[in-house]
Amino acid sequence: MTQQDRERIASGLADKLSYGEIARRIDRPTSTITREIARNGGPVGYRPQQAHQATIQRARRGTPAPPRADTPPDGLMEEELLERAVRAGMPRITARVHHDLMLSEDGRRTAAELTHRLKVSPASISVAVNYLLQQGFVRRERDPQRRRDIYVVDDDAWYHAIMTSERQTLETARATMAAAETYGLDSPVGQRLARTAAYLERVSLDIMESADRWRTLLA
Repeated sequence: MTQQDRERIASGLADKLSYGEIARRIDRPTSTITREIARNGGPVGYRPQQAHQATIQRARRGTPAPPRADTPPDGLMEEELLERAVRAGMPRITARVHHDLMLSEDGRRTAAELTHRLKVSPASISVAVNYLLQQGFVRRERDPQRRRDIYVVDDDAWYHAIMTSERQTLETARATMAAAETYGLDSPVGQRLARTAAYLERVSLDIMESADRWRTLLA
């Protein structure tokens, strides 16, 4: 990686781009960007000149890059999973909340715990968990003794998320068919919309059937 590449990484971090966006900007794999940042100070402490010099010195010594003291052995993999979730369309803070719940011992956190662990505002946590609730990734439990909500991700989370997504696609298919009928099923537009609706409906029903059939794998 060149000095110019590292300058562009620093610029991307300053612009608050995701690792995936930075990777696309300099035409590198996201995993490469993730490792580069993690081993050279992290997103806050990354300095391109120091990173470049450190790489040159390591190459001369023939030694591998030292791990960061505050990065666990699987930290790079965790960051890659986060980046994949963001590239799939999940907001970054929402992805961090989901990831933290998935990696918790019992899959349970309160809003206060999430706020403390992720160092973001309560309002940001509220927006994130509402998104996850709507998409079926988590469920809410009430602690009556302490009057607080507990957010839970369980073994069925992905099943519920898939079913929620496909129900939404079915609604889109039905709305598209209604539009096709409005234009007239014998018109070019109506025929195009009807084909789209039929495709979306068939694919969604197939996915829902498959999710039901393989649900036992989550047990």
